[in-house]
Amino acid sequence: MSRVYLDHNATMPLRSEARDAMIAAMDVVGNPSSVHAEGRATKGVIERARRQVAEASGCNPDQVIFTSGATESVSAIAYSTFSQFSISCASIEHDAVNVHRSHDLRLNVGANGRIELDPYFDVEILGALSGGRDDVIAIQAANSETGVCQDLSGLVGYIRERAPKATVLCDAVQAFGKVPMAFSWMNVDAAVLSAHKLGGPKGVGAILAQQNVQERLESDPLVTGGGQEMGRRSGTENVIGIAGFGAAAEAAQRELDAGVWDRVKKLRKILESAIEAEASQTILVGQDVDRLPNTLCFATPGWKGETQVMAMDLAGFAISAGSACSSGKVRASRVLTAMGHDEVTAASAVRVSLGPQTTEEEVLRFAEAWCRAEKKFRAKAA
Repeated sequence: MSRVYLDHNATMPLRSEARDAMIAAMDVVGNPSSVHAEGRATKGVIERARRQVAEASGCNPDQVIFTSGATESVSAIAYSTFSQFSISCASIEHDAVNVHRSHDLRLNVGANGRIELDPYFDVEILGALSGGRDDVIAIQAANSETGVCQDLSGLVGYIRERAPKATVLCDAVQAFGKVPMAFSWMNVDAAVLSAHKLGGPKGVGAILAQQNVQERLESDPLVTGGGQEMGRRSGTENVIGIAGFGAAAEAAQRELDAGVWDRVKKLRKILESAIEAEASQTILVGQDVDRLPNTLCFATPGWKGETQVMAMDLAGFAISAGSACSSGKVRASRVLTAMGHDEVTAASAVRVSLGPQTTEEEVLRFAEAWCRAEKKFRAKAA
């Protein structure tokens, strides 16, 4: 039987709309910085994509800054705001954010995967910051491993009350295109996006930036040179990738409006029920809070995640044991340990992430294959 791809949080297959836009962009010959007709035509490709991303993310086109991806976007914000690359965040943040955390101020995470407002968002945390414009607090919209969505409105509101001058950064990579979001009502200073998480090409992303962040990126950019992207990110733009990003963002928004992810959520629930019915020792992560509609993280203590991934790969299913950006690193999930799980459980977690094209038949096939493998594991462990 054909293979089944259930690792959409790592990367979503390229959308046909993105592919078509990229092929068309290949035939546009000019340099977007050139003033002749060919250059203006190429610049038009970029600006069209900028409008598409802006409309899908609920911001103005001049707030969209194209980059090579979310990792560069985070580094650019850290570089422009801090001489020491310092961000306050929770342990559940993606490595691209967490690597810049140099404070001992690690925001607390509850057992359900959500950042806890009290008593940890208090004087001890926010009071330790200077409250100046160079303080950055990062909060992800949704976790890539567990799918747990944060109460972004409540968290940002709390921070604004207690550290009004701090820069609030949101990693919106996994949420963008899967759940309703708009930069205009997120009340954050910057958000980062990645094209390949919503069916665009790999190697292109964006910063959504309020004026204060735009000004800092202009005065102290991570990438210097010819002053492209309005002086905020130099280097000839990845026109083909940007064109694909714009088309993918537009298509993703169309799917979201049509309720496609509601159908995906029903499939996730079917998978949850199947695993819960057959594997009583398996822990389903984040069941009692809002999660991405496509994401299911579960752990069977003692059955290593990478072993499960290999077994399912041989059975014809692509899943993961954590963030794809940490592939090859055999270790317990930092996200699950932050949620209070022990090392054995955290090392036993796998993630299944569905996509718009996933079918019920594929979900049921996976459930049957995984449950069969889980019974074999328990029989050997007995």
